[in-house]
Amino acid sequence: MATAYNHVDEISPEGPGAANDDGYRPHSDEPFMNPRQQVYFRTKLLSWKDAILRESLGTLSQLQIDSLREADLNDRASSETDWSIELRTRDRQRKLIGKIEAALRRIEEGEYGYCEVTGEPISLGRLEARPIATMTVEAQERHERNEKVSRED
Repeated sequence: MATAYNHVDEISPEGPGAANDDGYRPHSDEPFMNPRQQVYFRTKLLSWKDAILRESLGTLSQLQIDSLREADLNDRASSETDWSIELRTRDRQRKLIGKIEAALRRIEEGEYGYCEVTGEPISLGRLEARPIATMTVEAQERHERNEKVSRED
């Protein structure tokens, strides 16, 4: 199959248009979640969402073009496996869009950038790397440890 497959991790919030045109990056020496930072993260989230949606349209288009017409059973099985992986990726991206939309709602409500567990500010570095983060690194680590313990019981 001549289609290139992308994975969720390859669609990063660092894509084109993720940063504001003026080259602004949030700094720790300015007030946390000031209007300029909010605009920056809103733009970053919207750009990320747009990139995911564009890629999913490409997948849909490719699915319509490439029907599974391979005569050889091995080729057909390979194509079906490729499409299965691609569709699972799209499902993960659909869930990611939900998280992006939740982050955009938190910006509108003035809750973006604050840990949902402790209420403390999430570091700008973490938000830059993962703009959908809802917890500080420490709270996330505690959460994951508790989750691991729960699974082991």
